[in-house]
Amino acid sequence: MSKIDSDSHGKNKQPGKKGFSRRSFLGGLGIGGGAVATLPTGLLVESQAAAAPAMGPGPIPVALRINGKVHNLNIEPRVTLLDALRNHLDMTGAKKVCDRATCGACTVIVAGRPVYSCSMLAVEAQGKDIQTIEGLAPSGKLHPVSAAFVENDAQQCGFCTPGFVMAVKAFVDRHPNPTMDQVKKGLGGNLCRCGTYIGVRQAALDAARQMKGGKNA
Repeated sequence: MSKIDSDSHGKNKQPGKKGFSRRSFLGGLGIGGGAVATLPTGLLVESQAAAAPAMGPGPIPVALRINGKVHNLNIEPRVTLLDALRNHLDMTGAKKVCDRATCGACTVIVAGRPVYSCSMLAVEAQGKDIQTIEGLAPSGKLHPVSAAFVENDAQQCGFCTPGFVMAVKAFVDRHPNPTMDQVKKGLGGNLCRCGTYIGVRQAALDAARQMKGGKNA
């Protein structure tokens, strides 16, 4: 019978076996684990460095003329018109949906043109007349466009409705006697997931007729 050797810790190795004992194997794991344990510390340092606050322009004075009233703000140059309206002026009619200038839910009128307020910086809108849905009924009476939406059942969940109302308002201001084809093309930049397009288009025709006395083809 072969002699059973003892390891340096007094524990027996298996007869005829070469290599590590269970104790030395576990000890090796402890050393390896200690080496690996140092990695998160280095990564943490890099993460903390990456999370350091970015340096850039601070808040600046911005004056916005909205619905006939000038609002003076102190905001960073990167703030969009949509965020200025919603987060700084509590005008939440324009909705933040896609935030990528594709759905039209944030549409407002700037200098007579419909714009996606999520894609326009507030500083760019200075010195221009801005209309939001909050300004369409200052006396408490529905604007003809809003009334036409109600009459034609042109809304369901309502999230896209403020943007559509402003898009229609801008459209009929520029096209007092539109045809249905013109309406379809003119409102192509606004999306409705509920599918109320038929009601919206008819509302645009009715509003145009009421506002301008136009005759729809």
